[in-house]
Amino acid sequence: MTVEINNESGWQVDMGALQEAAKWVFRKLKISPRCELSIVFTDPDSIALLHEQYMGLQGPTDVLSFPMDEVRPGKGEEGMLGDIMICPQVASIQAQCTGHRTIDEILLLEIHGILHLLGFDHNSDKLQRQMFSLQRYLLFTFCYQYGTVSDARPIQS
Repeated sequence: MTVEINNESGWQVDMGALQEAAKWVFRKLKISPRCELSIVFTDPDSIALLHEQYMGLQGPTDVLSFPMDEVRPGKGEEGMLGDIMICPQVASIQAQCTGHRTIDEILLLEIHGILHLLGFDHNSDKLQRQMFSLQRYLLFTFCYQYGTVSDARPIQS
């Protein structure tokens, strides 16, 4: 499986942990190892433009998913899952509000984005319970297996 990560955000993030988390999700959900995924870390202004263009909502958001090939868990399908855009600055604010580390929020957003690319959604109470339960399971089991992950922080010039 190919997981390409580009960091255009001005924040330092643990790329190794993020690659491993994506691969963990692929394995747990039985996604073909021939699938590809792109993750881009971006700044608030760039994600705000995409948020307005694609969702019709103003202001920066935490994560956006752009599916490409229709790949579903456990089907053995190959292809390009799509792109995930994550804004570490927004993730940092959310992490402070909920009392956990920025990297934990970023890992959650990465898993959330992958689930969207796989066709999961949270536009009803039932679907939200299913998706959020699965993302919690994937995050907690990954963190338990992987161990310590260094926190994300702004890059100092």
